[in-house]
Amino acid sequence: MNQITTFTKKSIKNSMLKCEIAFLILFISTTYFSSFSFGQGENQMVRFSGIVVEGDSSFGVSGVHIYIPRAGRGNVTNALGYFSMPAMEGDTVMVSAVGYKSSQIVIPKRGEPLYSVFIDLKQDVQMLNEVVILPYANATEFKEMVLAMDTSDPLIDQMKENLDSERLNQMAANMPMNANSNYRYLMQQNLNARNNKFFAPSIPLLNPFAWAKFIESIRNKDYKKPLRTTTGGSSGGN
Repeated sequence: MNQITTFTKKSIKNSMLKCEIAFLILFISTTYFSSFSFGQGENQMVRFSGIVVEGDSSFGVSGVHIYIPRAGRGNVTNALGYFSMPAMEGDTVMVSAVGYKSSQIVIPKRGEPLYSVFIDLKQDVQMLNEVVILPYANATEFKEMVLAMDTSDPLIDQMKENLDSERLNQMAANMPMNANSNYRYLMQQNLNARNNKFFAPSIPLLNPFAWAKFIESIRNKDYKKPLRTTTGGSSGGN
């Protein structure tokens, strides 16, 4: 009877030991495969960089915002349109700039430490409604200001004064002789002096012929006729 009891206890101990070993193996296997699966599905960190351009232009666009909403970090392109920042695989990157349409980029899971892109921005043209700003509160105030407006222009008034006929005639009468007129006058005086070289100077008041012409002109009422002016050129020719 004692032998049967001892055998039963040994069998129970062996069974419990086998169960513990099996449970330990199962636990270790589960832990190993779980950690392996987690390592395989974890996103890796990459260096995300690129150049932002506009359309067919080869020049970069500066001041473009590169932002990752989930990570809460971002960067701005430099003067050449280049940017570089850390990111995680699977991140959604927002690209925005004033005057351009916003775009999104999803970083793929490639297992490589570097990921570079070439971003082409499209212009976002928005037509704004016309806004007319006037310095008047209402239409009545505008009419009053127009009626009280002084339309005289000092420049136009000065032009009218300069083109006045009386003023032009006065300026022409007071205009001094130029070099050509002075030369003709001098030559005429020299010619008269040479012609009268051998004659005594005559006085018109003592010339009877001059008096006869004067009386005849009075009879003919020549004083009522307009005077004929002669230029220096015509007198010089005579």
